[in-house]
Amino acid sequence: MPVAKWNGVVIAESARCEKVEGNWYFPPDSVRREYFRPSNTHTVCPWKGTASYYDVVVNGQVNKDAAWYYPEPKSAASNIAGHVAFWHGVQVEG
Repeated sequence: MPVAKWNGVVIAESARCEKVEGNWYFPPDSVRREYFRPSNTHTVCPWKGTASYYDVVVNGQVNKDAAWYYPEPKSAASNIAGHVAFWHGVQVEG
């Protein structure tokens, strides 16, 4: 089962993840929201759509824009709507 950790703390885990382009996308209900803070960052993927970001905050330390999701993806990526993926040092195992 995929598990996402940062600074030794589990921030998401689920057996219902979707793997897209080498990244695990965790379902919205598997993310521990207390460790996430909305960011103003947005990027655009030609086939997935516009991504929004979260800062990951654990024990007072901030990992800026370490998580992203597609709130309204294009139809080709509809299976990851609202799912959260990670980078910037967040460890994903599973």
